Amino acid sequence: MSIKIIDKLGLITLSQGKVAMVRSHNKDLFYIPGGKREQGETDEQALCREIEEELTLSLDVSSIRYYAEFVDLADGKQDGTQVRVRCYFARYEGEPMPAAEIAELAWFDSRDLARCSSVAVHVLQQLKQDSLIN
Repeated sequence: MSIKIIDKLGLITLSQGKVAMVRSHNKDLFYIPGGKREQGETDEQALCREIEEELTLSLDVSSIRYYAEFVDLADGKQDGTQVRVRCYFARYEGEPMPAAEIAELAWFDSRDLARCSSVAVHVLQQLKQDSLIN
């Protein structure tokens, strides 16, 4: 039996020692904003589309740069499904605002691990280790 992997892209948005995290409607845990690639999309195209949908932000495509990839068990899946999130930094205009399936946006640091999905915990730990968040 092969392990199913959900392939996602995420945006690392930093401010004052914290990172933007989002929570979907009917979910308890927070995760890095972003989402799944559609057929034929590059990482950059998918990231721009998902962030526009979820946070109403237009990313500066030329500023998108790879940060790291994180893999762990998918939130709410009992069958061992894993999620892989390729995370990027990018500049944008405006302020992030929750939209579409996003119920809440919050700014987290390393003290907020208990409120995050397992893959988001890894993201926070790496950002802390890299001295990007508190």
